[in-house]
Amino acid sequence: MAEKRILIVDDEEKIRDVIKEYAEFAGYETAEASDGMEAVEKCRKEDFDIIIMDVMMPRLDGFSAAKEIRKNKNIPVIMLSARSEEYDKLFGFEIGADDYVAKPFSPKELLARIKAVLSRSQPKDEHADVMKFDGLSVNVAGREVLVDGVPASLTPKEYDLLFYLVKNRGLALSREKLLEEVWGYDFFGDDRTVDTHIKMLRTSIGKYRTFIVTLRGMGYKFDPTVVKNEE
Repeated sequence: MAEKRILIVDDEEKIRDVIKEYAEFAGYETAEASDGMEAVEKCRKEDFDIIIMDVMMPRLDGFSAAKEIRKNKNIPVIMLSARSEEYDKLFGFEIGADDYVAKPFSPKELLARIKAVLSRSQPKDEHADVMKFDGLSVNVAGREVLVDGVPASLTPKEYDLLFYLVKNRGLALSREKLLEEVWGYDFFGDDRTVDTHIKMLRTSIGKYRTFIVTLRGMGYKFDPTVVKNEE
């Protein structure tokens, strides 16, 4: 199997060097960009399996660069930022970031997150079926969701979350369980990440949002028997 390629985007050379050292030791192939514009250009010419993108950079910030790259290629993105405000995290998730890591960070933690995002972004052959619930259709192998026959615009993490909920439909799932299974590692922050993605996912699937039931004080479950016009 070919090595996974990581594009490391940060205007600080020392941070790029640290990530590169740990990533290559773990068996990944790396490339670098010092700002958002350079990252966009590299992604136009080359293919990458995942991008580690700093937020605050000259010429073009990480959020804008990620949005531009996503217009042409659906590459998983982990955002890096020295700012830890909740707004930054929410905005990163809204533009389709797969994860968000605050600086300073542990290189080992970052590698765990890279591994988790890569593993979750790969379709699995054993789940090559299409699951349908009324007008909501989830194509697992194709990583496609249809709402009344119209493709829904889901971020990669929204899709992973919906798939896990659907696969375990009817079961009560705690926020901790969702973090462990969907994000694929022991989460280092709080569980509001789950609530944020549930809110985004409900918006993405429109009138079928009520299939995702809130279990107060616990978590969520997917119940396709819930009447669609309920709030």
